[in-house]
Amino acid sequence: MERPAWAPPGIDISIPSVSRMYDFYLGGSHNFEVDREAARKAMEFMPGLPKIMQANRAFMRRAVRHAVDNDVTQFLDIGSGIPTFGNVHEVARAADPSARVVYVDHDPVAVAHSRAVLEGDESVAVVAADLRKPTEILHSPEASRLLDLDRPVALLLVAVLHFLEDEDRPYEAVAELVEALAPGSLVVVTHASYEGIPLLEGEADGTVGVYRNIRNPLVMRSGREITRFFEGTELVEPGLVPMPLWRPESPVEEEDPYAFSGFAGVGRKA
Repeated sequence: MERPAWAPPGIDISIPSVSRMYDFYLGGSHNFEVDREAARKAMEFMPGLPKIMQANRAFMRRAVRHAVDNDVTQFLDIGSGIPTFGNVHEVARAADPSARVVYVDHDPVAVAHSRAVLEGDESVAVVAADLRKPTEILHSPEASRLLDLDRPVALLLVAVLHFLEDEDRPYEAVAELVEALAPGSLVVVTHASYEGIPLLEGEADGTVGVYRNIRNPLVMRSGREITRFFEGTELVEPGLVPMPLWRPESPVEEEDPYAFSGFAGVGRKA
């Protein structure tokens, strides 16, 4: 397999990557055949996966604009993946040119590509770190340079928490991050769930199995379990809801049924 110029040396391009599969679902070009093969296999069980990812991105953009509308112009995006059109910094700066963004990911391809795309942009930085180690993220040189933790920050945990199993202590990691944020900060979450998927649970399990087989278990949590990630904050209206129902900007009746899979919400720290 020929290694493209954008793929950093030292990574095994024969193993599927969640970040590159996500890029494929969104129609991106920074993925390999091994990623496309795994994504197509997952889509055999859940053909609406691209619609789910599109709804996820659309929610993220609405949440970012909501943050700026509420004078939150600092963003910490953990599990940011590979930059695609309409990424956080583009949406935020369209609303407020002074917005600052720190992207965090542990996938070396996502980190390398993000740094290449954002090179020379002094108000955006990329950190190679893991959500399971909040202290490393908060104390990274990039976060220290760009984020003033004495002022509100929008913490984005979009389509990432469902890749942490309970033994990874995801609730504790999120609580540690929220504790470090100033009052008025926002916590933005999307999370996969069996609730809302227009399939029987047994059918959806086929997709879960694909992710398990590539050693990135997909943890489907209930709405009640997902709500726990907002402890220490107050959910803003309309609460934790299917992604298209969070402050929609177009008629929800036109949405694909798969777009209502999983949950989205924004919490505000008092």
